[in-house]
Amino acid sequence: MSFSGITADTGFLVGVERSKQRALLPLKIAIARRLPISVPVAVLAEWWRGGPRQAKILKAFEVEAMTERLARSAGEAIAALPGTTVVDAIVMASAAARGGVVYTSDFDDLSRLCAHFREVRVLSV
Repeated sequence: MSFSGITADTGFLVGVERSKQRALLPLKIAIARRLPISVPVAVLAEWWRGGPRQAKILKAFEVEAMTERLARSAGEAIAALPGTTVVDAIVMASAAARGGVVYTSDFDDLSRLCAHFREVRVLSV
């Protein structure tokens, strides 16, 4: 793997929460390599239900705040690819800002966004 960081979508967090190996393995590799692992704040809102397990999991991630630049980038993707959800566009815009990789259980929808965010690699969990 040669990239500058990982962006997690909601499906990735759910996979980690459910101890799915397809989610745990890339998380362990990223931690071992000290790669940044970000969670856009919109993903956190979609995933978070509270509780000690989620709080413990979240400690492995950097929560990325919504910025005007990120919002504009996501909005441009939504305009370019009608039918795109706000959270998916934010995830991809976040990854594009770092030239990173997105881990997702929603491979088809996020892969579609690669037409707009060409520098992002989408991998399935």
